[in-house]
Amino acid sequence: MVQLIDGKTISKQIKDELKEQVAELSAKGVKICLAVIQVGNDPASSVYVGNKKKACAYIGIDSLSYELPEETTEKELLELIDKLNKDDAVNGILVQLPVPKHIDEDKIIKAISPLKDVDGFHPMSVGALSIGQPGFVSCTPAGVIQLLKRSGIEIAGKECVVIGRSNIVGKPMAMLLLRENGTVTICHSKTKDLKEVCKRADILVVAIGRPKMIDASYIKEGATVIDVGIHRDENNKLCGDVDFESASKVAGAITPVPGGVGPMTIAMLMHNCVDSINIK
Repeated sequence: MVQLIDGKTISKQIKDELKEQVAELSAKGVKICLAVIQVGNDPASSVYVGNKKKACAYIGIDSLSYELPEETTEKELLELIDKLNKDDAVNGILVQLPVPKHIDEDKIIKAISPLKDVDGFHPMSVGALSIGQPGFVSCTPAGVIQLLKRSGIEIAGKECVVIGRSNIVGKPMAMLLLRENGTVTICHSKTKDLKEVCKRADILVVAIGRPKMIDASYIKEGATVIDVGIHRDENNKLCGDVDFESASKVAGAITPVPGGVGPMTIAMLMHNCVDSINIK
């Protein structure tokens, strides 16, 4: 029987632990505040922003919300970020991506102070991760590590395969697995014999961006499969990069979509916000 890795339950555990920490900090007069900036009204972004605000309210941290019109200029956005960087009452700054096309996303990421970069996207945060220094870690890969640890899945010494090399998921995911003493292979669109490489994996993390691409034929018997993808299928139902029905017949443990990795991203964002008081 396949073990279902339940991201809803694990993310609630993390948020409840953070809620206690925040209450203790609050009793000592320490306040935590997250500033969330959204430019334009992309429906998916609005849902994510709403969920982030709810999570802040649940664990007891303050949130500032900046909902800016689509036509906001890059200069105006950079000025707002600069103001928030200088505001000692603000611990974390998050700009909801994607931003409209007339704004340079890279420039925006770099404008956020690394001390307030709770998304973990700033080059200094990424650099700190790569050399094992303290800093913010990208929320989705950090969430995957918690899913594995809290589900009793050993990483050390395991053959780990990551499909996808994005800056937000694939690369930091590989570095975190390496930090946990996994033996790591990164696969991508130019990988030869992808199926054969995947079948070596004890832990397979799929962040490829193609619905239901990975089926049972890619998976070693008893492997742990983590599905980072989120799409809508032909029936408008949510699905991942993994064909769950097929994969769950051979996997030893697997994350569902929805209810697997998704809830963990926000839980780890909240973790980064609480941790912001320790990042110097």
